[in-house]
Amino acid sequence: MEALKRQKAWQDETRLKAGSDWADWHDAGLVFTNEVGYRLSPNTVYHNYKRLVASIGLPEKRLHDLRHTYATMSIHTGNDIKTVQENLGHATAAFTLDVYGHVTEEMKRASAYRIESFIQALSGSHSE
Repeated sequence: MEALKRQKAWQDETRLKAGSDWADWHDAGLVFTNEVGYRLSPNTVYHNYKRLVASIGLPEKRLHDLRHTYATMSIHTGNDIKTVQENLGHATAAFTLDVYGHVTEEMKRASAYRIESFIQALSGSHSE
């Protein structure tokens, strides 16, 4: 959150400096813009991402891998699929599940545990 607040402050300051040169007609609530309000070019984003990843010693990954990681972690931690679908901008939840719904062994065990707990609660029995 602190990084996003700093970005917003930078953008507000930059907008004031740019004055009438600020691209208001392009401003669609973008979080990251250049110095005059235009969206960042894909090359700028890509090269900065690569530089950042290298600077903190992470293995080389594609930028799209961040999206994949977000989607699978969101599903894995129990976020509802409609929210994940909307956050990713997919047309349907079915597409999101088809692409990102990798079922892990841990997720299978957690599902079995939830069902077992539900059945035990209904029957009034408890497992040791």
